[in-house]
Formats: sequence, structure tokens, C-alpha cells
Amino acid sequence: MRGFDTVIGDGTNDNKRHLFIVAARADKIGVVISFLLSAGSRSLPDLMLLTLVLLAQAGGAFVLLRGSVARGRKWVRSLIFAVGGVSGIVLIFGFLLMFARVARYFQVWTASWVRGSAMIWGMLTVLWMGSWLVWRALAGIVRPAHSAGRRGFLKVSGAALFAAPAAAVGYGVFVERLNIRLREQKIIIPGLAADLDGLRIAQITDIHLGPFLNERELAHAVAMANETIPHLALVTGDMISASRDPLDACLKQLAGLHSDAGIFGCLGNHEIYANAEDYATVQGARLGIRYLRSESVRLKFGGASMNLAGVDYQRFRTPYLTDAEKMIEPGAFNVLLSHNPDVFPVAVRQGYDLTVAGHTHGGQVRVEILREDLNVARFFTPYVDGLYREREKAIFVSRGIGTIGLPARLGAPPEVALVRLCRS
Repeated sequence: MRGFDTVIGDGTNDNKRHLFIVAARADKIGVVISFLLSAGSRSLPDLMLLTLVLLAQAGGAFVLLRGSVARGRKWVRSLIFAVGGVSGIVLIFGFLLMFARVARYFQVWTASWVRGSAMIWGMLTVLWMGSWLVWRALAGIVRPAHSAGRRGFLKVSGAALFAAPAAAVGYGVFVERLNIRLREQKIIIPGLAADLDGLRIAQITDIHLGPFLNERELAHAVAMANETIPHLALVTGDMISASRDPLDACLKQLAGLHSDAGIFGCLGNHEIYANAEDYATVQGARLGIRYLRSESVRLKFGGASMNLAGVDYQRFRTPYLTDAEKMIEPGAFNVLLSHNPDVFPVAVRQGYDLTVAGHTHGGQVRVEILREDLNVARFFTPYVDGLYREREKAIFVSRGIGTIGLPARLGAPPEVALVRLCRS
């Protein structure tokens, strides 16, 4: 029997052509497998969530196939299989659109809304499966077999349980997501200098200008901030979501902010993902927005000094605020701008009096069950929304105005924040 070397050595064109085709196909398969493995390792939480949703949908299909409606009706069973197959394809396609090498073949608006719609559909199916489990538990308790009233109660309660998720998600997508409001937060700082008492700081964060938030809505947010007549205006990162989003348009709108001391900011994780940190810094400076990247600036308000420092996004599970203590100015009121709020304990140890952050979107989708606030952001940081204190230091975390991934907000309405510094 001849080995590979002998075959290749024969020099026949057919053998060479065959081996070339096999090698090319193997190379393509290897590239695909490598991509899937790397994508899975980088996006393990999303992959786990996708698996959970697919399992929930499979469970739902199994329940429907065993139901009386599908029993004995071949066309109903075929419809269930078809809808389940299409649903699975849509979910997997939405997951793949998270990656630039797939999304680049589609328009930004199309890719974002297909991905977002897949996430909404996945969330709805999980909620519906949960509703069915609750309904089954109710049926076991009520036992409607011998009572028409109980059967009627179960029908009404079942309809309500299945309608509620759709109504809630619809409200989050079409109403609350676009309902930007002004939030005023008073922060008492013991020993605050008299000339800083009552200082107004306007903050806009997590804009994510693009398919889910347009220029008109951003201009409205900027106008809201200007109506507060702030002494200082801050932009704390995530102006866009991806490299193809309109960063120039976002900077142009943000340049419309007005304050006595000017516009300052820090950069977020999505500026890193879009490879836009340097561009945003340079172009922002041309428009009057100064992004503080491991640097500080001294601001004077009357006879009092504020030392305003800023850092780029601090990567999760890495040493936070390395060398940031060198930016502390003794005798001044030290304020740190950090996109992600989980740096707060380190900022306190270093001596920052106030930290201003965003990043969490306030959880974006929040549900309170048995007085427990449930949202994804809590898996990454205890500082999700609003004011937190440690000793005499404070951090304020704004929910921001945009959304990411899921084009919806529930329990975490978008906001422009106005922070008021007070002595008491």
C-alpha cells in the first residue's frame, strides 16, 4: 500500500488536485471551528444564556406537542416543529451577529435590530415558560375538575400570566426605553468648602448612539442638562456601541453642553471595543470636550478648588486605578471620573472624595421579587444605580440614556443626572 509521500511523489494531476481540495476544505473547517471556539470563550455568559433559552424553547415545544391541541393533528405538530426550528435559527443568528466578522456583512441598523429582536424573543420565551410553570402550580392547588368557577379562574389567570410578559417587554421597548428623564441627586459631603456648596454637576453617560438611540433623542438629553444651568458638565463614557456607530455625530451633540467650567469626561469599554479612544480624545478636544485619561485638572469655584481626575475604563478583574493615587491633590476636593463603578473601594482607599460613574445602565432590565432587586449588573458590581457611601466618601452611578444588546429598559428608566454637592 502506498502512503501519502508516494501518492504525492507520483506527480499525477488528479491526485494533486484532490489533495489540494481536501486541504482547502480542512483549512476552512479549521477556521470555522477556531472562530466558534474563540467566540465561545470570549462570550461564555452569552453562550450560556443562549443555551438556556434554547432549552426553554425545547421544553415549551415538548409541552405543546403533548397537549390536547397537537394530539392527533399532524399539521399542528408540523407547525410546532417549524416554528421551533425558525426560532432556534433566529436565536443562533442573533448570537452570531454579536461578532464583527459576521455583523460586517449587514447594515448596522439591520444587524442591531435583528440581534436585539432575537434577545427580546428569547427573553419572552423564557418568561412564558416560567408563566406556564406558575400556571401549572396554580392548577395543582385550585383543582378545577369539579368546579366551573375554578376552571374560569384558571383560564383568566392563565391568560393574564401569558399576556403580562409581552405587555411588560412591549412597554420596555416602545415606552420606557425612550422616556428620558432628569434625575436630581443631592450628595452631602462633610467638610465641603463653602464655595462648593450647591455646586451643580450635569452628567450624561452610556449614550450608545446608534440604532437604539438617535441624534434627536441625544439632543433632547443635552437640552435637559443645559436647562439645569450646571457649573460643570460630565460625559462618562460609552458614547457609541461599535466601530460603525456615529461617533462624530455623538461628539457634535455633546459639544452643545454648556457649563461654567466646561465639559470633561472619561472613556468607556465600548470606546475600546470600537478602537476609538484616541480619535474620541482628539476630536473631542477640537469640539471643547476634554477627556481625562489618567490625568487631572484643577478647577476653581470661587475660593475653592476641585481636583477633577479621570481614567479610562478599568478592565474587569484587573488591578484597578493603578497609579491613580498620584493624581490626588491634598487640600482640594478630589473627584474621580470612572466609567465602571466597581473601582469605588479602591478610589476610597486612595483618597477620592467623590466618584462619578455609569456603565451599569441601572441594570437596564430590573425586577423586584420579595424585596430583592434582580438585574444582570449585580453579577458584576454592587454599585448599580444611584448614591453609595463608604465612610465619608461617595459614589454616584447614573443609569445613562442608552441601551446595549436588548433595546429595552424595565425598572431602570434612562436619565440625565444632576448632582448637587451640599455641606449638609
